[in-house]
Amino acid sequence: MICLLHSGCGISQSTLKQNKDFEVVGFHLDLRIQVMKLEALKKFVDQLESRGVNTLIMEWEATFPFESHPLIANQFAYTKDEISEFIDYCQSKKIEVIPLQQSLGHLEYVLRHQRYAELRENFKDVSQSCPMEPELNKALLTDLFTEMAALHPSKYFHIGGDEAYLFGNCDKCSERVKKDGKSTLLAEHLKLVTDIIVSLGKTPLLWSDIANKYPDKLELLPKETIFLVWNYGWALDRFGDPKKLTEKGFEVWGAPSLRSNPDNFYLTNWEKHFNNIKDFIPVCRNSDYNGIIMTSWSTSGIYSPIYEDKQTISELIPVRNVYPISGFQILLEAYAQAVHQNTAFDIEKFIIDYGKKQFEFDKTESLLFWKALKGLPYQVLDGKVEKHKELTVKMLHEAVTHHQKILNTLKPKKNEVEFSHFRLMTDIRENYLAFKETEVFVNSPNFSNSNLNEALAQLQVILKKDKGLKSRFIDLNKELLHSGQLAEENRVRIERVQRLYDRLSKIK
Repeated sequence: MICLLHSGCGISQSTLKQNKDFEVVGFHLDLRIQVMKLEALKKFVDQLESRGVNTLIMEWEATFPFESHPLIANQFAYTKDEISEFIDYCQSKKIEVIPLQQSLGHLEYVLRHQRYAELRENFKDVSQSCPMEPELNKALLTDLFTEMAALHPSKYFHIGGDEAYLFGNCDKCSERVKKDGKSTLLAEHLKLVTDIIVSLGKTPLLWSDIANKYPDKLELLPKETIFLVWNYGWALDRFGDPKKLTEKGFEVWGAPSLRSNPDNFYLTNWEKHFNNIKDFIPVCRNSDYNGIIMTSWSTSGIYSPIYEDKQTISELIPVRNVYPISGFQILLEAYAQAVHQNTAFDIEKFIIDYGKKQFEFDKTESLLFWKALKGLPYQVLDGKVEKHKELTVKMLHEAVTHHQKILNTLKPKKNEVEFSHFRLMTDIRENYLAFKETEVFVNSPNFSNSNLNEALAQLQVILKKDKGLKSRFIDLNKELLHSGQLAEENRVRIERVQRLYDRLSKIK
């Protein structure tokens, strides 16, 4: 069987080194949104421990209470005592906690504030710092790294470094790139950052994508630097050939994902994630990577700004919210099995065994569950089903309704709460697609005042169903998330429906 990551990757699963054990078996938890309560974090650690995970990368972002930079923390930030208590708990479970502090891109939660405006690569997109401001970068990052490192005994420190799409964008950077190229500019910035980490007695980790794209000068970095090659189901060389990193003598870890693009509140591409687990973990094993980290993204890291004036950002709204981690136990279990077993991961067998163990389903019921779970995970963009011209939104909605009926017919004999998450995710998607059908209707050339009552009636049904979805969402996640976050997630999910209803009802 040929590896599905890429037809040109040249790796047959029959030749994979299935006996290779990873020294680091980790999980990455993203707290950019959906900030978990402390007790929920501990319970999640219990789940990781039971599955043989020995490392947890915490992307604290604005939940870390920096004393030297108090503007950064958000309203859901932990106290330092809480973070210390959590790390102690992880250590009692033999799980090492590695902090992640971004140092190039994905810094909007820092750079949005006036105090750090001089560091912005671009004044409209405040996600990235300018590498041509080395002293400002060094001063800020030294403060952040030092405070964070003081609470984390781990020998490792993750500096981010991914998706820096504005790299080389500003006038100063552009001039430098013309003179010396992007590889030099990037390597000098990464050297500045990694040197800070090494000075703190830590080993630097970073995502590989940008560095792998401009690898020519990476030998400037400390040799102990570790790169994490993240791959969610695409060509192995999408960001450059990872062999360039190992050839330069760097240690490499792999990173699949169980929540990633295009996942959102209305869509989870389950089959994509299962295939990612099946295909990429053996590739990492075959490549002699020392570690494997399962990533889990609560949002895309892309934000829509609300401006107070032509330059001042008053708020940043996440473009994509994903269903909370509470609904992904099945993928966590799949990851654990795939990473620890010495045979190729069989998705269908796993589903049958999981259905039997978790819900006491027979084989037929388990396969029906899998059919409903897979669904048709297609996005709707501007009233069209993306990449599937043969499908209409109505057809997609009808398919999801069918899968919804399957899940409602299945009766788990145990672990009903876990199964309730699958039902809720599918019901949220069904109501969303009902709205998308209405959107197609109200945007059609023939829509006029004569159709208003029909459109408003459709929206009223959607809004009424959403009240029940909100209640179920709170019941299932009240132990996981703060009440303010539950309310925000529920508001975001239905906001466009409510606004359309409010607009159309005014002209009735």
